[in-house]
Amino acid sequence: MKNRLKVLRAERDWTQAQLASALEVSRQTINAIEKGKFYPSLPLAFKAARLFNLAIEDIFQDEVTEVTMVKS
Repeated sequence: MKNRLKVLRAERDWTQAQLASALEVSRQTINAIEKGKFYPSLPLAFKAARLFNLAIEDIFQDEVTEVTMVKS
């Protein structure tokens, strides 16, 4: 799963620790999500979407779906 969390965080000049605090998770969790080593739970994905005022799909993309959409 690809995600735009790092880009969105950087656009706001937030550290991983600041984002982690806003989402009520550890900095390590944010780091793991950004590196694609951990997939967020659905409640966490919704929380991130609300924080950035975006749809979940605007932050997290399934790589298979993304490839399929490009081919169509």
